[in-house]
Amino acid sequence: MKRVLIIGIGAGDPDYLTIQAVNALNQVDVFFLMDKGDDKASLIEFRREICRRHIKGDDYRFVDATSPAWARDAEDYRATIDDLNHDKQDVFERLIGEELAEGECGAFLVWGDPTLYDSTIRIVEAIAKTGRLTFEYEVIPGISSVQALAAKHKTTLNRIGQSIEITTGRKLNEGFPTDVDSVVVMLDARDAYKHFVDQDFDIYWGAYIGTPDEILISGKLKDVAGDIERARDEARRTHGWIMDSYLMRRATDGAT
Repeated sequence: MKRVLIIGIGAGDPDYLTIQAVNALNQVDVFFLMDKGDDKASLIEFRREICRRHIKGDDYRFVDATSPAWARDAEDYRATIDDLNHDKQDVFERLIGEELAEGECGAFLVWGDPTLYDSTIRIVEAIAKTGRLTFEYEVIPGISSVQALAAKHKTTLNRIGQSIEITTGRKLNEGFPTDVDSVVVMLDARDAYKHFVDQDFDIYWGAYIGTPDEILISGKLKDVAGDIERARDEARRTHGWIMDSYLMRRATDGAT
């Protein structure tokens, strides 16, 4: 039977791979690489470098496929993502069906952790449920940008006995959650943090975490919001895209 591994490869540092992930890499015959264009070619090369670094021998191959494009500024975000995942499902199904032989093991290498703001698990599960292909699959967790962000800033995600919320910039634009004091924000294309500069928040921001291009800024939001904005603008000019996240929490008298 065919096997498919969904492997979390961490947030950018090749050393973020777990021992489980390294062992999984060494089982793979075919790595499926989704090409998202020239701007993100470095992410493809990073995956290849991980394989060169952690796999014993060279008895494996890469299969490239073009990742479907989507309208990032679409008003109906959920419908847009549903359409995107449907298009990806077609691509994934072709890869598993045509590029993976019976008895072989294929893998999708997922940035960060496959369970957090990534649809690879959903897509592979949907393919399995159609019954058109027969295969088994497994998910290997990875170190997410959320974990790496907190570690880089030498802080914790939550205060003692308190909860955190992990959300998107799109949701944060609707307002800061009322029942938590710490929020991790991912996928913030619209600089949602700016809405809170007149309030008493601390922020821990990071971009390209774990890579040579890593940028870290922290402090009172009202004091560092301009620094973050300039860093984001410069990163977009330099790289053509930005991969960042941040932790915002209500300021207190020093309780942790």
